[in-house]
Amino acid sequence: MKRYLVTGANRGLGLEFVQQLLARGDRVLAACRHPGQASALNRLAGEYPNRLHVLPLDVAQARSRAELLRELPLVFERLDGLVNNAGILPPGERFGEVEEATLEASFRTNALGPFLLTQALAPLIEDGGLVLNLGTRLGSLAETREFRSPSYAMAKAALHMATRQFAHALQPRGIRVLALTPGWVRTDMGGPTAEVAPADSVAGMLAVADRATVQDSGAFFDWRGEAVAW
Repeated sequence: MKRYLVTGANRGLGLEFVQQLLARGDRVLAACRHPGQASALNRLAGEYPNRLHVLPLDVAQARSRAELLRELPLVFERLDGLVNNAGILPPGERFGEVEEATLEASFRTNALGPFLLTQALAPLIEDGGLVLNLGTRLGSLAETREFRSPSYAMAKAALHMATRQFAHALQPRGIRVLALTPGWVRTDMGGPTAEVAPADSVAGMLAVADRATVQDSGAFFDWRGEAVAW
């Protein structure tokens, strides 16, 4: 039985991570901005009263991150894994019309928040533990072929670099740090016509994480375990 913290856990991939981790017997701290409105998550908490705990977290806000760190010891003294899933995708960005506030909000949620949260939680992660950063092919420099979702793509590219940085920082403790792209998934973000079911994507990502070694730390994989170009 391992202990995981999952951000953005109220819906989509975050909720699916929570469900699958619980189903395999792990304990989960599910964090989201508005737990009182997370009906599906709260139903799960009723089903798993001793293994699922829900706490508020807005990864973009320093005060919220600090509050989580204060409350975490009441739930888990240590963590075996952190899933940095929380993210935002600003819609309808067009060249010449991208606003500073949109870029700033994307970087705070998609890159700065996960970086600072991971940095703060690192002392609590067990040696040999795991950090999963939800990346995207849109953040791949090698695969960029068009002007598309720039604030999201740029912030996720920064998160990819954070993955590499943390891999080096945490290597002496045997902590594996991976960037994983879930594919085009049928969630609120991906839309109803997306190619991959959330359950398949998360099952694939967990399988990739489970078989990853320290030598894989700092790598970028898709949900099927295939390497993705930076």
